[in-house]
Amino acid sequence: MVNVRKRLACSTIAAALLTGALALAPTAQAGEETAASCYGSAISYSKPDGDVDLPAGRLFVASGNCADINIKPKTNRYIMVCTETVSGGSSCPSDYTLVQGGVWNVLKYRVDAGTQFYFNFRSAALSNGSWAA
Repeated sequence: MVNVRKRLACSTIAAALLTGALALAPTAQAGEETAASCYGSAISYSKPDGDVDLPAGRLFVASGNCADINIKPKTNRYIMVCTETVSGGSSCPSDYTLVQGGVWNVLKYRVDAGTQFYFNFRSAALSNGSWAA
């Protein structure tokens, strides 16, 4: 009788764990699909030597493919992202963020589609990579 109870308890626990794992699978897959959609729409950039703003004298516009503003420079860089305000000014963070080269870095979370922004580099050196927003 004790063995039957142990087997029943083990079977119940195993079923609960399997159900929990299956419930998480669609969520993980949805997150991967969102990232693929976001980074799949990435745009290459080349910031010339001498400039600190990208794009110089213009603005990028968030597409809505990503929930955030992301950048993937080819080398480590100190960068901040500034957004345009309703009054036509800029809203920038108080300091630069060190972003890693060769990987995606989020510079601003929760950005609405249509948000206008630009990247400000601490260095005027040439920089190449990709961005997605």
